[in-house]
Amino acid sequence: MNRINTPSATFALLVAPTMAVALALTGCGASSPAPEPPLAGASIGGDFALTASDGRTVRWSDFSGKYRIVYFGYAFCPDVCPTDMQRVAQGLKVLKASNPDLAAKTQPIFITIDPERDTAKVVGEFAAAFSPDIIGLTGTPEQIAAAAKAFKVFYQKGAAVEGGGYLVDHSNIVYLFGPDGEPLATLPVDQGGEAVAAELRKWVS
Repeated sequence: MNRINTPSATFALLVAPTMAVALALTGCGASSPAPEPPLAGASIGGDFALTASDGRTVRWSDFSGKYRIVYFGYAFCPDVCPTDMQRVAQGLKVLKASNPDLAAKTQPIFITIDPERDTAKVVGEFAAAFSPDIIGLTGTPEQIAAAAKAFKVFYQKGAAVEGGGYLVDHSNIVYLFGPDGEPLATLPVDQGGEAVAAELRKWVS
């Protein structure tokens, strides 16, 4: 007999024990293990010493116990940074409306990659334009370079623009970190605020 053409009996013998175990686990109320965060174990993040809008020094360790949303951008960005920050703010607003306890555990942080123009005042005003909950940080070129390296962020001065000034080329990843500073996931800002809120609900607890 050609077993390839008549698999039913063999399939039943192989599957029956597995199904029995699955049913037994279901009957006992067993639940599947929680999924591992996509960035679990990644070497992203680390301590920094940067400056907030009020002039105080802020370190990564200051956010211990909080889930942290981290985005590197710049205030003079014509389109990408404002769009990304708007969607982060929208996601937090949705989360605050549906799960205020989770939102209270989450701290969004905007770090400039253009310290030459983004003073503490400028970066603070930029962050506050999207949400009063977002902390804007700047620093010396050396401090920003060290922070960007720790968070695996690329940036470099780009083309000059008409009328003066310049663009800055940079990666635009929105990271989510856990309360111990561990990397958890990236947030889908390209899909809108609802998607950002949904992703936050997966990992913030």
